[in-house]
Amino acid sequence: MNIGNHVKAFIITVATALAGQSAQAQDLLARQAPIDRKARIVDTLMLQRIIEEEMEASIAADLYANWNNTGVHNRNALLPEQYKIDLRDFTMPTPSRVITSNYGPRWGRRHEGLDIKVYTGDTIRSAFSGRVRIVKFDRKGYGNYVVVRHPNGLETVYGHLSRQLVREGQDLKSGDVIGLGGSTGRSSGSHLHFETLLNGIPINPALLFDFRMQDVTGDFYTYNRATYADEDREATRLRGKMGNGGYTPEMVRGDAAPAFNPAKETARSSSSVKKYHKVKKGETLSSIARKRHTTVDRLCRLNGIKKSAKLRPNQILRYS
Repeated sequence: MNIGNHVKAFIITVATALAGQSAQAQDLLARQAPIDRKARIVDTLMLQRIIEEEMEASIAADLYANWNNTGVHNRNALLPEQYKIDLRDFTMPTPSRVITSNYGPRWGRRHEGLDIKVYTGDTIRSAFSGRVRIVKFDRKGYGNYVVVRHPNGLETVYGHLSRQLVREGQDLKSGDVIGLGGSTGRSSGSHLHFETLLNGIPINPALLFDFRMQDVTGDFYTYNRATYADEDREATRLRGKMGNGGYTPEMVRGDAAPAFNPAKETARSSSSVKKYHKVKKGETLSSIARKRHTTVDRLCRLNGIKKSAKLRPNQILRYS
């Protein structure tokens, strides 16, 4: 009987000790839990930042092997056989519809962009979202200029600016202000020199942008090395400079576009940038509203039309 009592006492002692250890362990885990949660939050944030940095570093990485600010062009690069360029979510760099010089041969040398008439101080915007690669001054050429690299594979160049309003490495959204029009560098009058580069090689901006219509040429443009030369000539014929006639301020500044105001621009939302849609055959106000993430009522209000209006192919509608 005494042995049994001793055994029972031993078992109770061991159980109590184990229970105490378990309670201590649970207390330790309970105290550790907030630390673990904080650690997991930190780890998650760090992982997100690493992913963001990798995504940022890989902007158009399928074309560009590196990132530097040493030169605008890459004369040693090769253009791909084919490359599909997404032109959606664009913003026209300027409301000007006046082209003063085409892409191509000019004065015994090659003019590698379009010259668009702007006045000194006019607002110049980034054509697509992207990252600023170069902000420099070139006395014998571009003057004050900016180069932006975009995720769709393009780079855009904005030359002869009177003022640059971005910094190298800055991330931009489509329509963000990058500078003010001017006549710096090798320039005979105020204008915007606008280039589009693919893998560092200039291609005709008229293949992508229709400044007279204030629109892109489509949702996508597929560069094809075999057909580029013919497409280049046709683009200039259809969307290049028209004669040598004069122009009005309205043709240059659109709907009396106001000059850039830094205070107002800081508060500007992306929806305040004027954007346009070119109607395709079979499209309706409803289908355009869905595509452009707006409403039929807003389309009607912006364009002064009724819901029953019949749309024509190539008709231009403002949607923002």
